Amino acid sequence: MTGAARVPGPRCLPAAQVHGASRTDTGPRSCDNSSVCARMIGEDSILEWAAGLGIGAAAGLSAWAAVSPWSQLFGPVLSRADSPQAMALTFDDGPNPAITPALLDLLERYGARGTFFMIGRHVRAHPELARDVAARGHAIGNHTETHPNLLWLSPRRIREELDRCQDALISATGVSPRWMRPPYGFRGPQLAPVLRRGGWAGMALWSRAMFDWKPQPPGPMIRRLGRSRRGEIVLMHDGDPFVEGADRTHVVRALEHWLPRWAGAGVEFEILEDEPGELQPAAAD
Repeated sequence: MTGAARVPGPRCLPAAQVHGASRTDTGPRSCDNSSVCARMIGEDSILEWAAGLGIGAAAGLSAWAAVSPWSQLFGPVLSRADSPQAMALTFDDGPNPAITPALLDLLERYGARGTFFMIGRHVRAHPELARDVAARGHAIGNHTETHPNLLWLSPRRIREELDRCQDALISATGVSPRWMRPPYGFRGPQLAPVLRRGGWAGMALWSRAMFDWKPQPPGPMIRRLGRSRRGEIVLMHDGDPFVEGADRTHVVRALEHWLPRWAGAGVEFEILEDEPGELQPAAAD
C-alpha cells in the first residue's frame, strides 16, 4: 500500500552466523528472535486446538440434539406430561394383532387411556384394529408410513412419510392426528419446518423409555416400569416396525402388574390431544 511503513517481522539468520560464523555460510537457518517465533508457533497451535475443540463440541451438540428426547435445538418437543400428578402412557409401532387387543382390554379394565403412535403400513394391514383403538377413547399419533430414520431424509421425503401414514389413519379411524413421533426419536433441523407448514401440533417424545422393543422376560420390564413417576411420558411398544405379530407379551405383563397398583394410588392417565403442550387427564378407577 502506497505510503505505508512496512513493519519488519522476526528475521532469521543462518545458524552459523548466530554462533559467530560468516554470512556466507549456507547452513540451516535459525531465528534471531526465537522467543517471538516460539510464541507465534504456540499461538497457531492453540488456535488450531481451539478450532478443533469448537468443531468437536458443535458436532457433539448436534448429535445430542438429534437423539435426546429433551433437546429443543431442532424444534420444540413434548417430553413431559401436562399435569405433574398424571402419567402419559404411549405405545409405538402398532397396531399389532398379537398384542394390541389384549392391551386395549387391560387398559379398559383399569380405566386407563393411552396414546398409540401407529405406523401407516400396519394400519393399512389392520384397519379394524386401528379403528378399535380410537373407538375405545385412546389418542392416536402419526409414527410415519415405514418407520425410517428421519435424520437422513429430505423435507420432501419426510412429508411423504407423514402424509401416507396420515391418509391410512384417517381412512381407518376417521381421526386426523396432529401429534407425530419421529422413529427412534431421531430428527434433524429439517423436521420442524415440515411440521410447522403442515399444521402439526408438534413432536411428542418421552421422559421415560422402557427399552421393550424386543422379546424379553417380564421381570426386567416390570422393574423398569416401576421407576415411572407422575408427570412423565412413558414410551412403550405394542408392535415392531418390520415384523408382523411381534411378541410384546412382556409389555402386557408389566402393565398387568402396575396398573392396579397405580389405580390404587390414584394415579391419573393422560392422552395427547390436539392442542400443543396439552394432555387431557383420564382418572384411574
